[in-house]
Amino acid sequence: MTHSPEQDDFTRADKAAEFIRQKTALQPKIAIVLGSGLGGFADELVDATVIPYSQIPHFPLSSAQGHAGNLVMGKVGEVAVAVMQGRTHYYEGHSMQRITFPIRVFSRLGIKAMLLTNAAGGINLQLEQGSLVVLRDHINLMGSNPLIGPNDDRFGARFPDMSEAYAADFRKLALEEGKKLPIKVSDGVYVAVHGPSYETPAEIRFIRTIGADTVGMSTVPETIVARHCGMKVLAISCVTNMAAGILDQPLVHSEVLETGERVKHSFVALLKAVIPRMATSLQ
Repeated sequence: MTHSPEQDDFTRADKAAEFIRQKTALQPKIAIVLGSGLGGFADELVDATVIPYSQIPHFPLSSAQGHAGNLVMGKVGEVAVAVMQGRTHYYEGHSMQRITFPIRVFSRLGIKAMLLTNAAGGINLQLEQGSLVVLRDHINLMGSNPLIGPNDDRFGARFPDMSEAYAADFRKLALEEGKKLPIKVSDGVYVAVHGPSYETPAEIRFIRTIGADTVGMSTVPETIVARHCGMKVLAISCVTNMAAGILDQPLVHSEVLETGERVKHSFVALLKAVIPRMATSLQ
């Protein structure tokens, strides 16, 4: 494809990456996206530099409650990381390409692995509020794909392989570390819907029938773009509420944020244990 220097995402991502490089001497190989109610992990970083999304050229801004809207560059132990304190969602009215632009920026920063987190509804009846689920696969019910449109070969191939969307070695080490924590950690399949309305009980019965354990409104577009750019992916759902029809009560977003706060310490402990092992595997 031909490229207009001012109009293509590759050029815009390069400009944003260069801006970030000017703000910190760190050169992370791992980037982390923190979902609803999980942004507290960024407060645990050492030698942190906080960059509001509003300052980064072309970066999308999040309007969702529970998403601070900062890129935090810092360290977990000795491992340099780039942490998105909140993400932009498809339901906010942005294009798929727009909500995944930060992943493009990370690829231009030299990031080799993404750790994606989300707040999700529990569908598998063996899950409970506060459970952490390491994703082994996903189902895209968002009705779109961030790779629709002309392909930019500088990012990746036209038809990226998704047979191992979530890296097997990352999943293994996350489950190993999870067993050491006083919280339930399992693996499962995540289904992405575009929202913003919560699913109906009938939709949840359908989603369970097709093989999903958790449901949410993010993560899958980011995973697709990360794989398109050649990055390895680990994703973890925090089950912040049981999906519609499973419990006899309405769904409210405040419950998502409250559960995220309740499991924060276990969640942070898992990430702190997993990230150094991810970094070692990338060497």
